[in-house]
Formats: sequence, structure tokens, C-alpha cells
Amino acid sequence: MLEAYRQHVAERAALGVPPKPLDEKQVADVVALLKNPPKGEEAFLVDLLENRVPAGVDPAAYVKAAFLAAVTKGEASSPLVTKERAVYLLGTMLGGYNVEPLVALLGDAALGALAAEALKKTLLVFDSFHDVEELAKAG
Repeated sequence: MLEAYRQHVAERAALGVPPKPLDEKQVADVVALLKNPPKGEEAFLVDLLENRVPAGVDPAAYVKAAFLAAVTKGEASSPLVTKERAVYLLGTMLGGYNVEPLVALLGDAALGALAAEALKKTLLVFDSFHDVEELAKAG
């Protein structure tokens, strides 16, 4: 998968255009590799997760958000993505599939403050607005 994506990047660069974002299957492949990264590919894998997945409600964003949420809950792990980094990355997704995991983390003693900070930068909260509002009123 990594070599195929590198080839795609080179082909697009030759045309003078940026690479396409990762699709759902490619993100699933990246997630699998992040759990047990091949030596020498660590930085590339992190870059793919951070910068090549579309934000919002794209199917690829769903895979990314699900993985990051699982990391925050201890249900998945990667030597390259800490729980704190997972919260931060959820906060960079602008809205959509990242909102529910961030709202759920607001009550977490260790990660709640990071989740609150991430939600401050989230534009597309939709139905979760009322949940956040109630939590804010409750202190």
C-alpha cells in the first residue's frame, strides 16, 4: 500500500497536482500499519494519517476517527499515536465523525481538558451541540 501511494504521489507531482486524499481502504491499511509499523516507515505513516485523510464525514474520515477514538479508550494502540495525540488529531478533523468521541472524552480525568480544547476548534458539531451545552452548564 505504501509503495502504491508513493507511486501515486509521484504521478500526480509529474502532472503538477497534489495527491488525492486516502480512501477508506487505504486509511484502514494505514491504521493496520500504525499498530505495528514497519521499520523506517514511521514518519510516513503518521504523515498519511495526519495530512492525507479528508476531514468531515467522508468514509475515510470515519475510519480515522474510529481508530483515534479506539486509541483514546485503550481499545487500540500504536507506538506512534499516544492517547493525547489521538485527541489532538481528532480535534483537527473539523467536525463530523470526530465529535462524538471528543464529547465522550469531556468527562475523562486525563483527556477531558484536551478534548475540550479540541472541540473549541471544531466547526461542524451538529446534534452534539446540545450535549456539549449541557456538560458546560453542569460544570
